[in-house]
Amino acid sequence: MDKDYSNFNKEKELEKLNKLQYDVTQKNATEAPFENEFWNHNEDGIYVDIVSREPLFTSKDKFDSGCGWPSFTKPVEKKNVKEKADFSFGMHRIEVRSKHGESHLGHVFTNGPEDKGGLRYCINSAALKFIPVDKLEEKGYGEYLKLFKII
Repeated sequence: MDKDYSNFNKEKELEKLNKLQYDVTQKNATEAPFENEFWNHNEDGIYVDIVSREPLFTSKDKFDSGCGWPSFTKPVEKKNVKEKADFSFGMHRIEVRSKHGESHLGHVFTNGPEDKGGLRYCINSAALKFIPVDKLEEKGYGEYLKLFKII
């Protein structure tokens, strides 16, 4: 089900961010590995853009890549994730951004689990808000309960 982002007020949402969240999502910063909220988080639920609240990833697709940031094999809604070439720091990488929030999320690499498609979405915790399974309905994400076989 598509959510309506026509009334989304980015400026208002940006005012709610702390410095790290703002720097990561708006200035393409990167948080420290192994010192961020979700790198070793294992609770069932979905991860949404901290700015727009659009669904991005699910705990079902999260894995420990050993890199110190949350890693996922795929987005929960491909249409909510944009990819673009990133040539910063003398490297060629693929940046991942949210579609509606335009938030910098992290990067996608081709060294993920082969049996799950081979991709590793390496994402900054500061760009994410976690919605636990038992709060999905209450927070407006009830359609994702089916991923956890709750309904």
